[in-house]
Parts: sequence; structure tokens; C-alpha cells
Amino acid sequence: MRRHLSMLAAVVSLLIALTSCRSAAPSADYQALARAGIRLGVDIDYDDDRLLYVTAAGWVGVPYRYGGESKRGVDCSGFVRAICRTVYGKEVSRTADEQYKSDCRRVRRSKLREGDLVFFKNARRSRKASHVGIYLKDNKFIHASNSGVIVSDLGEPYYDKTWLGAGRLK
Repeated sequence: MRRHLSMLAAVVSLLIALTSCRSAAPSADYQALARAGIRLGVDIDYDDDRLLYVTAAGWVGVPYRYGGESKRGVDCSGFVRAICRTVYGKEVSRTADEQYKSDCRRVRRSKLREGDLVFFKNARRSRKASHVGIYLKDNKFIHASNSGVIVSDLGEPYYDKTWLGAGRLK
């Protein structure tokens, strides 16, 4: 009898141990990151700024609207303002040129990090920023173009030709 009780206790202990070792379903955070990575076209690592990626992904496809700052319609500097406010708790200037001249420390293109702002000009000799986006990683940045919020590659000829500079928020 004692032997049977010992055997029963061992089996019950083993079952408890095995059921407590099963893996849990992926967390909602992991699923949101996976969706964000797909929408943005980047691989998001554990060390990356997850709030930036999830927040930015929620803006992909928002239509362009001059002067807009909401998901009903947004322009490039309004998009940057909204992301900076939500992700970093910082208020930045309203225009791309003011953001370039007042809100950032200059950063070399080769030293870009996620969350840095990238600036472009529309005239060859101009030093005035006419467009702004937010650097993600792997040469990709997100911005509000005339067709809405999209992810582009800094290596595209147009962005290479119109590159003005980059900045890290102060």
C-alpha cells in the first residue's frame, strides 16, 4: 500500500512539473512588435526602441494633409511632432526647417540611430529643410509624403539627391 502511495505521489509530482513547464502564448507586446516590423519592413530587435516602432507603424497609410497633425491627415513636420510627443514626450517646432535649426544636434549620416530626424531640401543649393522624417534602422525612415505616411530607403536616388542633414533631438 505504501509503495502504491509513493508511486502515485511520484506520478502526480511529475504531471505537475510537466504542466508547469509548458510555454505560454506569445504576449500581446510581442505580437504588436511583429505586426509593426511587418508594416515598417524592418526586423525589430529586443534592444530597439519598441515604442517608436509600434507607434510609427500605427501611422503607416495615414493620408497626407498640409498642416495636419492627426491620423485624419498629416504633413511631414506634423507627423514628426506627433511621434516626438507620444514616444519621447518632447514638443518640437512646427516646420521642418525649424526642427532642423532649433530642435536637433547635427548627426552625421553614418552615425544615424533610431529616432533621429532626417532632413531634405527641395532646391539644390538651399540650406533650408523642406521635408523631414524619422530614421528607423537599416537605412529606412518613416515620413509623411504626398501619398501619405510611408517608409522609404535613404539610398533611393531622390532622397540621396535632396539630403540636407540629420539631427538628434536635444
